[in-house]
Amino acid sequence: MTAPSLTIDVVSDVMCPWCYIGKRRLEAALDDVRAEMDVEVRWRPYQLDPTLPKEGKDRQQYLEDKFGGAAGAEQAYAAVRAAGAEEKIPFAFDKIEVSANTLDAHRLIRWAGSLGLTTQQEVVDLLFKAYFEDGKNIGDDAVLMQIAEQAGLEMPVVERLLAGDADRDTVTAEIDQARQMGVTGVPCFIIDMQYAVVGAQTGEALADAMRKVVQEKAKQAAANDDKAQS
Repeated sequence: MTAPSLTIDVVSDVMCPWCYIGKRRLEAALDDVRAEMDVEVRWRPYQLDPTLPKEGKDRQQYLEDKFGGAAGAEQAYAAVRAAGAEEKIPFAFDKIEVSANTLDAHRLIRWAGSLGLTTQQEVVDLLFKAYFEDGKNIGDDAVLMQIAEQAGLEMPVVERLLAGDADRDTVTAEIDQARQMGVTGVPCFIIDMQYAVVGAQTGEALADAMRKVVQEKAKQAAANDDKAQS
């Protein structure tokens, strides 16, 4: 018997620590349901702050502006640090000097997807690690080129694409579409384009949501069979 299949579109921003946490929890959920279904994961773009310049902005200043001072920023990140520790993510926020504009990172994720979802997944992982563990500016072309090389993309092609505007409008339009669909926070996991799980939910919650969609699909298929036979 063929295993049921699902698609999960992950609307995410690689400068969002909760998206990194959500990615780890999704991986735990996928491990949980692996024997029950086939799941295809696709990464979709979102920008928490599209107003950031290409070169980014001083990280400490950015957080203080956003959270009303150093104390507010520290308080806001306390929950992030705790959740990151649970998922064994070695967040190194003190290494991050620049809050990055992630539009070009999303373009790179898109190009990686053209080589397959495994390559796309690898690029997403490398971007999260570069930013949150190594403190690199993932809006910088040189950093993006390093990540592209690590993932096995064709360097001359990526260099040429980054230097131009290839897919810039497409990525921006996809971000706008997510907002029009009601996505106001990330991560957002859209299962089979019909069921959304918002926020960095636990692996158990994500696995339960997948099972629920599979059950609903099976019920619908059975109802359609009954109609066809009646």
